[in-house]
Amino acid sequence: MERIDSDKGRFREIVRGRIRRNLKKYISSGELIGKQGNDIVSVPVPQIDLPRFKFGKRDNGGVGQGEGDPGDQVAQGDGQGQGSGKGQAGDNPGEHALEVEVTLDELAQILGEELELPKVEPKGQKRIESFERKYTGVRPVGPNSLRSFKRTYREALRRQIVSGTYDPRNPIVVPIKHDMRFRSFKEEVKPRHNAVIIYMMDVSGSMGDEQKEIVRVETFWIDTWLRSQYKGIESRYIIHDASAREVDRDTFFKTKESGGTMISSAYRKCWEIMKADYPSGEWNIYPFHFSDGDNWSADDTMQCVKLLRDDIIPAANVFCYGQVESPYGSGQFIKDLRVHFRSDDQVITSEIKNKDAIVKSIKDFLGKGK
Repeated sequence: MERIDSDKGRFREIVRGRIRRNLKKYISSGELIGKQGNDIVSVPVPQIDLPRFKFGKRDNGGVGQGEGDPGDQVAQGDGQGQGSGKGQAGDNPGEHALEVEVTLDELAQILGEELELPKVEPKGQKRIESFERKYTGVRPVGPNSLRSFKRTYREALRRQIVSGTYDPRNPIVVPIKHDMRFRSFKEEVKPRHNAVIIYMMDVSGSMGDEQKEIVRVETFWIDTWLRSQYKGIESRYIIHDASAREVDRDTFFKTKESGGTMISSAYRKCWEIMKADYPSGEWNIYPFHFSDGDNWSADDTMQCVKLLRDDIIPAANVFCYGQVESPYGSGQFIKDLRVHFRSDDQVITSEIKNKDAIVKSIKDFLGKGK
């Protein structure tokens, strides 16, 4: 068993190394999202085969063997090292990908190591007390549900050997009440901080499927990291065009509208949710907004600035705005935020030009440990 555990441990380390080397590719492609279970993700890694020698028949020819004179060509081609390209289909198997299951906590740990993400420092003061039962030893009294068969049998066997009643030819061990042993435990109180992620996304006509796919991939990794930092984290979803409404996660990524864009409607809805359900002194609050940077008017942008400055930012751990590049978006909103919140380190902005930029954007948002 020790040998198996050792080999299993070495295999897990090899798999972790493969995942770490290919992490940026996994993030950019988004292929892990569809393979997610409850707390498990299936990760495709190249199949790992052990090398072995294979002996062929002797006198088969080859380089330096068989007929021919020095200077003759080894293979016939077009004179430039290229063959004709003709031939029959092969019957050998190709390369295979191995599906390896890792937990979301393991994936978050690899993400943190690869992107050098600091641990999050909780802000909210309220903590939920959870009780964890830890077994610490055995005792001679207790309920039957906690009876330890192994320790009970050992005590009965020891008693029979000492008393001379144990017969090796007829090894029957019958425990008596004095032999009974029960597992003992103590309950540890473990506090955990409350946290909520509020996702907002522009679903107006200028946000196409490609832009929403980028948001979908990025939110998966943001979720994975923050859930590893907090236990029991909640998520809320808001979509907006000229008006905003709260939806479930599935609707969040599938809705497409054709109207205009008023970003202040999303911030107003966000503040309503925060004020009603998540008091800032008790909760760690993470609002994330994704848009292509278009807004209806400069007046609405100023309303956004006021809502952020007066309400949302003071109550949140950090406010994150990700601008997804779109051929139809002006990209102006991120410039306005940077002008008005230039010296505010609670406002983090990130430009996401394509899927390859997701990795940098994740580090922009999570790299401060707030």
